[in-house]
Amino acid sequence: MNYLPIFANLKSRRVLVVGGGEIALRKVILLLRAGAIITVIAHKICLKLLYLFKKNIIKWLKTEFKEEHLEQVFLVIAATNNKILNKNVFIASNKRCILVNTVDDPSKCSFIFPSIIDRSPIVIGISSGGSAPVLSRLIRERIESLLPMKLGMVANIAQKWREQVKNFFLFSSERRFFWERLFNGAFVGQILSGNIKNAISILNKEIRFPNVSTGEIILVGAGPGDSGLLTLRGLQVIQQADYVLYDALVSKEILGLVRRDANCINVGKCSGGKGMLQRDINNLLISLAKKGKKVVRLKGGDPFIFGRGGEELKNLKRYDISFQVVPGVTAAIGAAAYAGIPLTHRTCSQGVIFITGDNADNNLNKINWCHLAISAITVVIYMFKVNVNKIYKKLIFYGFLKKTPVALIGQATTLNQKILIGTVENIPYLALRINNPSILIIGKVVNLHKKLKWFKSINLLDKIKYKNVIEK
Repeated sequence: MNYLPIFANLKSRRVLVVGGGEIALRKVILLLRAGAIITVIAHKICLKLLYLFKKNIIKWLKTEFKEEHLEQVFLVIAATNNKILNKNVFIASNKRCILVNTVDDPSKCSFIFPSIIDRSPIVIGISSGGSAPVLSRLIRERIESLLPMKLGMVANIAQKWREQVKNFFLFSSERRFFWERLFNGAFVGQILSGNIKNAISILNKEIRFPNVSTGEIILVGAGPGDSGLLTLRGLQVIQQADYVLYDALVSKEILGLVRRDANCINVGKCSGGKGMLQRDINNLLISLAKKGKKVVRLKGGDPFIFGRGGEELKNLKRYDISFQVVPGVTAAIGAAAYAGIPLTHRTCSQGVIFITGDNADNNLNKINWCHLAISAITVVIYMFKVNVNKIYKKLIFYGFLKKTPVALIGQATTLNQKILIGTVENIPYLALRINNPSILIIGKVVNLHKKLKWFKSINLLDKIKYKNVIEK
């Protein structure tokens, strides 16, 4: 170990920064976050440092560096482009046993700045000992994506309760087990979702009934397929889950991001296929939560857009089970973006409406098709294939022009994405040439596809040749 990682308390301690450029500024900003009292020595300073000086946030000595400037200084930063001056600062600081950092010169550093992940009071430092700072930064970015921004709030609340927990659990082993159980349960999730009152209630319950585990259900939208469209919060959650109950539309790439030792259960079904009944899914969620498990209910797209998310949560509410929701990129948004079709556009669409082609509960007859036909809005139909002929007849009967542009998009945002461009009169034929999951986009915005297409799929060269229909 070339460097011992330590965390220094700089609050109200004097730090000397030699140099007044952009590099010095970056160090000053970091030191200010740690509460240091900063003096800058330089003949000239950059505009942002000058602003901090005029606001009395830092001190500025417009002079040459001298050894006496090190009196009562806790740390020193040499941040000039003058190698001789930097060396003199390093030697003088070493003579007084003051820790010094010379920017971009590890050989003249008695301490170095790590790449920092700040979730105060949780702070993580990553260092390569000055050998590969870019690698340290990349590692920091990877870890940063896994840690929620409100993680520090979890630590702050835990700190306030430490004494009470200590008084309740006499043995350190009991306290350790308590905190491990608390941090792995619904307590953290409630804080991260802003439900501080619920979190405190869970904490109290864990203290009073330490042998009764509290489970949690987290409803997560996986997006339309591309694993890069999974939200940062969604990634954090699926890597903490004990169980993941996923639908058939969730891609293998996203399932590959789930924590290795989590139990993954396929509870979904494709249209017309076999799968777990909704009541059985509900019962399984309740059963796992009552066992104290952290369960992710993973759905394709967004769980609140034709995903039955509301139905499942209403059932959990009846059993007083903690839950939270992580939204996802819904299929229409992802498919349209990857097809180069803006769903709204000032010249041809003043809005967009999402409807489902599923005719359960006679849904298709509840839609005001006449209003859709005369409105200057884009219409997006989910799950249209199963009832494509009924949908086509309604479009024609209620006034959609046969030459209205349409796009049918299958397996959107993946390398297997397929886009068929045509008109309303071609919909039944086009539907035979597209695979599920698929959506139908109707409106003038489809004409922008030719100019705005950007995503290259393996179906790009698969052409269909027939009148008024183009496959892209």
